[in-house]
Amino acid sequence: MQNDSIETLLLRHLGSTAPAPDDLEVTLLASVRQDAQELERQAHLVAAWRERPLSRRRVLRLVALGSAGLGVVGVGLEGLRRVEASLLGQDAGKPAYS
Repeated sequence: MQNDSIETLLLRHLGSTAPAPDDLEVTLLASVRQDAQELERQAHLVAAWRERPLSRRRVLRLVALGSAGLGVVGVGLEGLRRVEASLLGQDAGKPAYS
């Protein structure tokens, strides 16, 4: 998408004879302020996350959650391989290249 101005977009979609929507400027300002507040909130969350010290318990929890997630992915991939093998009529216990 091109970086068109608001006026260009309004002219393209509404035409040159159409009136501007009611409270357009107020709506746009509110939207920009809301976006700015969301960005500021995210910046505060990132800063707070970086400043929090990592305890051993928290590190172990993060590692355990990551390992559990990888285990779930592995089980899912193995299940998909077996389903694919059964659909193709191959023995799931034998590798395809032997």
